[in-house]
Amino acid sequence: MSFEIRKVVTYLEETHIEGGKTTDKPVTMAGVAVVIRNPWAGQGFVEDLKPEIKAHCSDLGAFIVERLTRAIGGAERIEAYGKAAVVGADGEIEHASAVIHTLRFGNHYREAVQAKSYLSFTNKRGAPGTSIQIPMMHKDDEGLRSHYITLEMRIEDAPRADEIVVVLGAADGGRLHPRIGNRYIDLEELAAEKAR
Repeated sequence: MSFEIRKVVTYLEETHIEGGKTTDKPVTMAGVAVVIRNPWAGQGFVEDLKPEIKAHCSDLGAFIVERLTRAIGGAERIEAYGKAAVVGADGEIEHASAVIHTLRFGNHYREAVQAKSYLSFTNKRGAPGTSIQIPMMHKDDEGLRSHYITLEMRIEDAPRADEIVVVLGAADGGRLHPRIGNRYIDLEELAAEKAR
């Protein structure tokens, strides 16, 4: 038996202007959220979360990845990626973490985009309509600050108290007009200062 899915929400945005300056290549960000019934809600403290994780997380990961790659136009377009989960009031943050922080869930995404970087994430508790932030970074290089971007979305009726919202996010580029360099430049500058 898989997680009980109440709703699937797809969010898509395309940015053409940032800071008053247009771009030749707009950046598209996409998010696919799945609202599931929290299988641990209402049971009190559940010591072992692994049976549900082993039984259902892989299928859920595959399902969301398929929807997300279709929404953005193919896995090959994805440069930045991330994940998030929001648990309702009757659940624990550990319940949200249990779904998204497993290889069974995340490996589907990493393999689809042939990523080298870990999946950045958030997990929190929230009421219906809460802001859901999906932090992203470059799929192959954690040091590229141009791809430190966040997709924000909300679902007006989720999560209900006994639900978890599980989200994957993607972008086909980084921020428009990045100007702060990357981590490697900072490391080189610090090393040069110490050598003086």
